[in-house]
Amino acid sequence: MTLTIYGPSLSPFVRKVRVFLAEKGQDYTLEQVNIFPAPDWFVEISPLKRVPVLRDDSIGPDATLPDSSAICGYLEKKFAAPALYPADAFACGKALWYEEYADSDLAGNIGMGVFRPMIVSRMMGKEPDTAAAEKTMSEKLPRNFAFFEKEIGTREFLCGDTFGIADISVATQFANLAHTGLKPDAKAYPNLTRYLAGIHGRPSFAACIAEEADLLRKFGL
Repeated sequence: MTLTIYGPSLSPFVRKVRVFLAEKGQDYTLEQVNIFPAPDWFVEISPLKRVPVLRDDSIGPDATLPDSSAICGYLEKKFAAPALYPADAFACGKALWYEEYADSDLAGNIGMGVFRPMIVSRMMGKEPDTAAAEKTMSEKLPRNFAFFEKEIGTREFLCGDTFGIADISVATQFANLAHTGLKPDAKAYPNLTRYLAGIHGRPSFAACIAEEADLLRKFGL
């Protein structure tokens, strides 16, 4: 096996690359890395301390690439089929925008605002900060929920009629939200609720989510 992913499986960005590879039908090895704090060897291959890092031994032992967006772009070139980026120029640009929105604004609100106070705190032996999570759910995330509710509409996928990088990038963030036991209100956001159920039900996502749930249970979560 020539591909290795370094990073914690509960990271939405690690899951993003794992789902991408699963959809491409490619095998890989996952090496769990605790980045709190990141070990020196990891910082050497990921100077911004971003997870995951991909190593491709088919190129060489030093062929490493950090950052999920860079990794997915590389993998799309390396494994062309099935295509996970739109062929149309504008649609591809739109998919990249959804990816950026998910990786930045959505990730910040879910990760820092809900997942860290609810899950990471408990994994570190601390009490969960339920108040902080509820504040994020009521004050920050409704804007994100409303955005995707409108963008999705009645569609199955965000860009065109096929599953791709936009769907992976958005749904992986919402998987972390689901692990906390919180979710968008189905009555207020029916399109988003339907969409996420479909995307998270895909084998590539479902396998990761089930594995992560088992891990959380080992921590009593």
